[in-house]
Amino acid sequence: MGFEIITDSTSDLTTEQIEELNIAGIANLQIIADGKVYESYVDGKSVNIKQFYDMMRDEKAFTTSLAPLSSVEEKARELFDAGKDILYIGFSSALSGNFQSESTFMEALQKSEYPQRKFYTIDSLCAAGGEGLMVYYAAKLRSEGKTIEETYAWLIENRLNFAHWFTVDDLHFLERGGRVSKTTAIAGTLLSIKPILHVDNEGRLINVSKTRGRRRSLDALVDAMEQTALQPVEEQMVFIGHGDCLDDAEYMRDQIKQRLGVKNFVINYVDPVIGAHSGPGTIALFFLATHR
Repeated sequence: MGFEIITDSTSDLTTEQIEELNIAGIANLQIIADGKVYESYVDGKSVNIKQFYDMMRDEKAFTTSLAPLSSVEEKARELFDAGKDILYIGFSSALSGNFQSESTFMEALQKSEYPQRKFYTIDSLCAAGGEGLMVYYAAKLRSEGKTIEETYAWLIENRLNFAHWFTVDDLHFLERGGRVSKTTAIAGTLLSIKPILHVDNEGRLINVSKTRGRRRSLDALVDAMEQTALQPVEEQMVFIGHGDCLDDAEYMRDQIKQRLGVKNFVINYVDPVIGAHSGPGTIALFFLATHR
């Protein structure tokens, strides 16, 4: 193995994927509720993500925090001491300061103490499963024998082809985050209005359109994929994230299978660091597209 890959807990990779893809480190962003600090990924341990969504439904107040630099330093030193080069793929800098914090710290560490080692950083401009999908392709390229330089170059060249499409079931969570007004949240809830959102080229979450009714909003995400997915679409790996609404995620998977012939899927929870701002009922679709 030519180099190691580090990413963030916001990449929404399953524990099985982290092991299968040989991901060396996961930087844990933190969730704070009732004064207690939680982590959504603990190496070697099972974490019940559903508990976070149940807490949201109980209207617990959530805040989020960057990954502690102490844990990042420990992992980076471990890898550098073992003679490993590192590729760090981080959460969109337009949505969090985590990438800037971690990349700056590890870069300084490498230059000052491990100048013989290589350290590459990529601001994914992605969130959730989009970030995870980028990690998946990085690991795939590595397994094919690509160098850290070749993998980095491919990811930079294709970064804006990682499409993210979202919808939410409860507008009040977007209202709390300042993405819609209180009036819009109340009216939208009464009329069953569901927003369609995506992550743009700057890595920001943007409102695109709206539909009426949950099922139509899920179908709208599949429509977006049908219109923009890179061909051959049936050979793609597709990630679906959900905010504790597995039935809806499986419905969308089945629609994509039927309409587009895709065979390879990963379905997982949206990490609660992101889910705290979008709420239970969030559904997100990630794939490679001609454009975001």
